[in-house]
Amino acid sequence: MNICLIGYGIPSLILGNILSNKNIKISIFDEKKYINKFNTRTVGITKNNLEFLKKENIDLKKRVWPIKNIKIYNNEQNSNEILNFGPVKDNLFSLIKNYKLIQFLEKKTKKNKNIKKIKKNKKNFYDSIIKQNHEFDLVINFDIRNKISKDFFYNRQNKNYNSSAHTVLLKHKKCINQLSYQVFSELGPIAFLPCSSTETSVVLSILNQERTTRDDEIINLIKKHNKIYSIKSISNIENFKLNGSLLKNYYYKNILSFGDSLHKIHPLAGQGLNMTLRDMKIFSELVDKRIEVGLPLDKSILKEFENKTKHLNYLFVNGIDFINEFFKFDNKFKNPYSKKIFYFLENNSLFKKYSSRFADRGFI
Repeated sequence: MNICLIGYGIPSLILGNILSNKNIKISIFDEKKYINKFNTRTVGITKNNLEFLKKENIDLKKRVWPIKNIKIYNNEQNSNEILNFGPVKDNLFSLIKNYKLIQFLEKKTKKNKNIKKIKKNKKNFYDSIIKQNHEFDLVINFDIRNKISKDFFYNRQNKNYNSSAHTVLLKHKKCINQLSYQVFSELGPIAFLPCSSTETSVVLSILNQERTTRDDEIINLIKKHNKIYSIKSISNIENFKLNGSLLKNYYYKNILSFGDSLHKIHPLAGQGLNMTLRDMKIFSELVDKRIEVGLPLDKSILKEFENKTKHLNYLFVNGIDFINEFFKFDNKFKNPYSKKIFYFLENNSLFKKYSSRFADRGFI
């Protein structure tokens, strides 16, 4: 069995390693070498997804930084948290820098005899995929910008968040640093995401991307909402636009869309990669069942995958968008009822139980 992965990054390297462990030959079309432009960015991985990765022989436990407590603040109620999840003995979720995860996955991939990179003329390669003139049983496309996405995966629900994300890395005095917190500030949500005992990544999502925001404004906002750290230095600020999308048709012939090509969401809750990992878990289980009974990996598995994930992804994407819109409305119009709502939620154990489960497992 041969599967081709198109697009080079964290999701494709993870899925490549998962599938190759099932004795499937994996080819990764390396159109251009992955370049990490964002040294300040981190990814959050939920407890459930860490367990899934370990089961698939990708053990990140010693490489991630554990988070045992999450607090959420409203700008008007900055002195008191409006929601508090934790502290807990087990981790709520874990964080790792993007480039460190890429480095780990690249080393693992190089050692894997079932994975190879292919470098071909881009035009000829895409033509062979589109005309089905190739040796692969399945093709999985991660790249939202390539010819395959533009020609066959254009029917999608797009979301313009009218926002831009700005990320920095704080270096500070050593502390326990297992509390992640988010403030819905006057400019937009600002999240403090611990990477180690001496480093914390900060992500600020500015609600109006047309607004010109100076670096000193962002640094002052970080200092204003810093509740924990004795800061030694602040890195250069990196930024990118925020857009969301959800594909309506998951596959074409034997080509499956995956990762950001399938869905992109607001980074508000750190769920982008976790959504993709949940998709991988379902796809991996479908592959296992086929191998167990001796069925081929043909395009029928793509239909089965779409049937199992489409409604879950739709609900999850719109759930995250609802949370984002609620806090945008609350910040803009100073909703007089929000204080009562948050008080109710903060003291409702059932809400905390199921919202934590939602963040950890999605709707699976």
